[in-house]
Amino acid sequence: MKQVLVASSIALMITLFGTPVAIRLLVHQGYGQLIRDDGPTSHHTKRGTPTMGGAVIILGTLLGYFVAHLATWRETTISGLLVLFLMTGLGIVGFLDDYIKVAKQRSLGLRANAKLIGQAAVAIAFAILALQFADPSGYTPASTHVSFTRDTGITLGAILFVAWAYVMIAGTSNGVNLADGLDGLATGSSVMVFASYVLIGVWQFGNNCSLAATSKCYEVRDPLDLAVVAAAVMGACFGFLWWNASPAKIFMGDTGSLALGGALAGLAITSRTELLLVLVGGLFVVIALSVIVQVAFFKLTGRRVFRMAPLQHHFELVGWGEVTIVIRFWIIAGLLVALGLGVFYAEWVTAAGT
Repeated sequence: MKQVLVASSIALMITLFGTPVAIRLLVHQGYGQLIRDDGPTSHHTKRGTPTMGGAVIILGTLLGYFVAHLATWRETTISGLLVLFLMTGLGIVGFLDDYIKVAKQRSLGLRANAKLIGQAAVAIAFAILALQFADPSGYTPASTHVSFTRDTGITLGAILFVAWAYVMIAGTSNGVNLADGLDGLATGSSVMVFASYVLIGVWQFGNNCSLAATSKCYEVRDPLDLAVVAAAVMGACFGFLWWNASPAKIFMGDTGSLALGGALAGLAITSRTELLLVLVGGLFVVIALSVIVQVAFFKLTGRRVFRMAPLQHHFELVGWGEVTIVIRFWIIAGLLVALGLGVFYAEWVTAAGT
């Protein structure tokens, strides 16, 4: 548990005190956010706000994780390192996207194909490596079995698992990216979701099959280290939220949103809770679905379901204030996290009774 506390504390302090330095540096370089003309008119006042703040979140997470291991003299694990690789790799893709936006003054950043190729390369590399490195109990960081809170009995095989992992990673990273449209929305929601994975990792560690093989144990390779990773990301988001809350002094950009989505998907895959992610990360799922529904309905009928997608912009155009939307969406995110954790614990209680 000391590792979890140290990782979250160090990451929080780095982003809390390091973000103002990043703001001054980005302002000096002129790296300000571009605002699309087809977005809500209220966003035009945000033009020029420093972006690419996600780099501070990634740095805080990495330092929090490694300092925690140095402070406790514990070795890093392959599961933790793979999740950090996924987070950092997608963060680099997002950074290139953000840099093109501000350097070339092109609001759409990377071309869609280039962005997809970058995401696919990182996701596929993660998926392949996650099926290697078995521990003495025979557990690899990921499994070819689809899991909810445990193995569902659905086996994919290596090739289908890689495809499944790519879909999960791309979907989750893009879901967080779509949620990053209002000050503090994605950051605050991410704090709660990563907090849930701290609890899941700690619980799985205390009931791990490597300690005692019972009907209720979890076949997860490095659950405690996954909790350390989640704690580091949570702490980094907490510190960044101080500066990202309305009115935001800095945006995370695609650098942050893709990285956070990647870390979230990586934790779900390595903790064997892929389908549970739909609940604990439910806000991101709802926001992504609003875009899918909007596009599909418009192509079929020529009409829109929402005034604008993603969903948070619909409520802006309805007349809700930005802070009101963010707080209400945080409440929804918290309720879905609580529901996911409730389902996770209820399944354990049921398994314990069998």
